[in-house]
Amino acid sequence: MATTVFIVDDHYMVVEGIRSLLQAEQGIEWMGHASNANSCLAFLQSRQPDVILMDINLPDISGIELCKEVKQKYPHVFILGLSTFNQLSFIEKMMDNGASGYLLKNAGSDEIVAAINEVMHGRKYLSAEAAGVVRHAANAGNTLLTRREKEVLQLIAEGLTNQEIADRLFVSVSTVDTHRKNLLQKLAAKNTAALVKIAMDQQLL
Repeated sequence: MATTVFIVDDHYMVVEGIRSLLQAEQGIEWMGHASNANSCLAFLQSRQPDVILMDINLPDISGIELCKEVKQKYPHVFILGLSTFNQLSFIEKMMDNGASGYLLKNAGSDEIVAAINEVMHGRKYLSAEAAGVVRHAANAGNTLLTRREKEVLQLIAEGLTNQEIADRLFVSVSTVDTHRKNLLQKLAAKNTAALVKIAMDQQLL
């Protein structure tokens, strides 16, 4: 079963460039493109792709806002932010609004395919440059956490169990467990006690 891909970008050359890169790839089916947020939302009413490559600078509303709206309406659709900018604030906002990854527009076909495959397996993907920005921020004490991870972190610090956190946030225990593992990894903590201490040291609590 091929992975269906849709792109939202108002630059024709970018759309054509990515389409030509992906056309030759086995297991990827090009579903089409939209040049603005409204066209994208209209398209999604009848068909939803597996993955959307979404520019963060669109002519009507920003890709950051569009990402949030699409994830609210179609939570099963994976979104990869697409940009010429690798500022931390853009990466952070896209990930906070539900994006599964972030690519720069200079990415080659191998990287785009790798990103698509990663998010289809439920994992996050950051391009090498974006990951470098995030690492630098983490080293400076500005660890990149999603809004949900921050909520889970706060509840962990309050001493709640995974089951109690799941009940509080209306999610599954396995989802909480995934957030907990991501937090341990992002903050380089070996256990919950260390996680809370590091979070407090970095003023995340």
